[in-house]
Amino acid sequence: MATLLDRLWDPHVVADLGEGWSLLHIDRVLLHDLSGARALTEVGEKGHAVARPDLVFATPDHAVSSAPGRTSETFAGGARPIAGLRQRAKETGVRLFDLGQPGHGIVHVMGPELGIVLPGVTLVCGDSHTCTNGGVGALAFGIGASELTHVLATQTLMQRKPRAMRLTYEGVLPKGVTAKDMILAAIGKLGTAGGTGYAVEYAGSAVRALGVEARLTLCNLSIEMGAKMGFVAPDETVFQWLAGRRFAPKGAHWDAALRDWQGLRSDVGARFDAEHAIDAATIAPQITWGTSPEQVLPVTATIPAPATPGDRAALDYMGLEPGRPIAGTKVDWVFIGSCTNSRISDLRDAAVLLRPGAKVAPGVTAWVVPGSEIVKREAEAEGLHRRFLDAGFEWREPGCALCVAANGEAVPPGARCVSTSNRNFVGRQGTGARTHLASPAMAAAAALTGAITDVRAF
Repeated sequence: MATLLDRLWDPHVVADLGEGWSLLHIDRVLLHDLSGARALTEVGEKGHAVARPDLVFATPDHAVSSAPGRTSETFAGGARPIAGLRQRAKETGVRLFDLGQPGHGIVHVMGPELGIVLPGVTLVCGDSHTCTNGGVGALAFGIGASELTHVLATQTLMQRKPRAMRLTYEGVLPKGVTAKDMILAAIGKLGTAGGTGYAVEYAGSAVRALGVEARLTLCNLSIEMGAKMGFVAPDETVFQWLAGRRFAPKGAHWDAALRDWQGLRSDVGARFDAEHAIDAATIAPQITWGTSPEQVLPVTATIPAPATPGDRAALDYMGLEPGRPIAGTKVDWVFIGSCTNSRISDLRDAAVLLRPGAKVAPGVTAWVVPGSEIVKREAEAEGLHRRFLDAGFEWREPGCALCVAANGEAVPPGARCVSTSNRNFVGRQGTGARTHLASPAMAAAAALTGAITDVRAF
């Protein structure tokens, strides 16, 4: 009996290297500005050519300003890596999706939306959130700089096969609860080391009920649970979503691919190395209170008493008092964006709260950063941008923006931000910034009320 991990992994094994190691064929490579130019340069310096430039796709995202009307020079610190990526992509024949072009965007947003990422493919990128792409049934994972150079030169990679975990969500999600809440609840239950050494298959009726973009969100935080890889078995929902996308197969190739994809599932009775289950009906909207994704609770809960010195340090950094309700905590900033929650469905979820006359609370700075040029144009065609702007949000250009503060944009020291991103580490959004992770709708609710708020009140 085979697991989905077996069906994704085994066909890509070029050679068994012994002691659990395999040489894998890599089907797709994604590059971004912080690691892509360096890796392409190192390949040349080592005397190699890029083995399959037609299977490599690049886009600047981390170091680009999200300011309206930006250029690659708006953030001076990003000008050099972006210029280097452009130059090396041109020299090596790698396809580059540049600023303002359809296809440009956060690397883990543009990959699936263009059909670069497909069920059953192996895909790597020099970014830990590459696991996002498992939402369409791919075996996708982040790798280091030397590994990236090796893949570009050989289209292969040495990897040790992880153990298989299945995380099952059964039942119906309550109103106001999203995929972001599902995965935060799991991290709160299992911890940030709960998935270490595993590839996680997300399964169950609540997962099958999710749209593709929500599945991408679910897989995005696999790495925050300690897992390098996370994926969902592809089904008719995925096939319909991928049909007609730019790099998806066409015609007879689509028919052949579809036959293969329909077999990408775990056998009934397949044995997993670890199994966990969560009742979807018991999940409430989640909000983090500390400086690790596992420090999370339902928005209806009270701030916990510190159980460890790390908890105490987190509370001190966040400026929170145990025993007080987390709801009602005043916020200064709101960020809707990142590879976790910047797709068109995320923006629609947030915009639902923006009834006529709704306004961002006084003293709150609220940003909406679409995940790609395609998302931005689609949102503008629907008038979503106008709804955000009328309510007092800033409507920005695509990029990673405030998720990691690598582009000159940061939450000010001491300011409290409700963010739809994936990490709430100390200084992640800027020196001294205090980050609370939440869903897009929860972030929008915080922007309108000026405080952490249960979105179900809307």
